[in-house]
Amino acid sequence: MTADDRHWPEWAIEGVLLGCFMIAACGFATVLEHPASAVHRLLPDATIRRLLMGVAMGGTAVALIRSPWGRRSGAHMNPALTLTYLRLGKIAPADCAGYVVAQFAGAVAGVVLVRATLGMLAGHPAVQFAVTAPGAGGVAVAFAAELAISFVLMIVVLVATNDPRLAPYTPLLCGALVATYIDVEAPLSGMSMNPARSFASALVAGHWTALWIYFTAPPLGMLAASEAYLRWSGARRVLCAKLDHRGPGRCIFRCEVAA
Repeated sequence: MTADDRHWPEWAIEGVLLGCFMIAACGFATVLEHPASAVHRLLPDATIRRLLMGVAMGGTAVALIRSPWGRRSGAHMNPALTLTYLRLGKIAPADCAGYVVAQFAGAVAGVVLVRATLGMLAGHPAVQFAVTAPGAGGVAVAFAAELAISFVLMIVVLVATNDPRLAPYTPLLCGALVATYIDVEAPLSGMSMNPARSFASALVAGHWTALWIYFTAPPLGMLAASEAYLRWSGARRVLCAKLDHRGPGRCIFRCEVAA
């Protein structure tokens, strides 16, 4: 047995974290967007509801990254981010595969659980299990938007996690970007940045419109960000693949952060 074979707890944690994120996404979307919801009736302005959705999901992201489990697995919760750290040489191929499989499985399990509990409330056409789909601008705009927001998120993650002064604030920066993107960018593409997140919603909702965008643009954007970062600071400035390295516990990555 190699070291990678014993890392299944971290793989499982990644699945649980993304499952929790999907439960929150579907739950908040139902409360805010279902026509029968009291919150929806109280807030008829879609812009205000989208702002609240952004705050809710940004806060969820921060909480998951900062949780003990998030600190143990690194809280990638995104195959595109995990593949980028593989490119950067900070995660072993076996761990990368384990993370990606767990992320897809966890995301699907989270949405399936929502369907089992909320049923057609979350399946209503106004909610559709929080599916991501191109907005009125069409496929090209959605692809460009997903590419851009994924690039910026990965640049922020790399700059913050590799600067001792900024590293403690990485979860807050990620959460702020998620909140801002949902508020500003969601009308263009639905705001995904995450192949597993989009696949899970599409699978349960049966809504497959332009799913290829969410499988291509986020990885391409994040990989482009990693190339830009390497050209700017060099490979030796990539210290670890955890978004929050504080707290006790092992690190399964090729880590250069002092314990």
